[in-house]
Amino acid sequence: MKVALTVTEPSLDAKIDPRFGRSAFLLLIDTDNDQWEAFTNESINSPSGAGVKTAQFVVDHKVKAVISGDFGPNALRALQSACILLYLYGKCVTGREAIEKFKAGQLQQVNLLDESD
Repeated sequence: MKVALTVTEPSLDAKIDPRFGRSAFLLLIDTDNDQWEAFTNESINSPSGAGVKTAQFVVDHKVKAVISGDFGPNALRALQSACILLYLYGKCVTGREAIEKFKAGQLQQVNLLDESD
């Protein structure tokens, strides 16, 4: 499964970045073989719409799950409409710790928005 993590540096051992749309970097990790690739988040300095732009990046890269500290409402809706699973870092400190907890089923899944909201 391809998973995206928000981190502060382009490394699996980097500290987590609690922001989704304005995270410094996105790591895309294939949990089947543990290979990963780092991307600078081009939306970090967007005057508006950073969450939606970052969500589009995730969709374009065929990610199935995202782990971050928080998701804004617009990013949440965009990711929800693409059927991407969302998880919170919780007490994780590094990307590596988060992916290990994800694989072990120990991260909190975000409740998706009700369509009537």
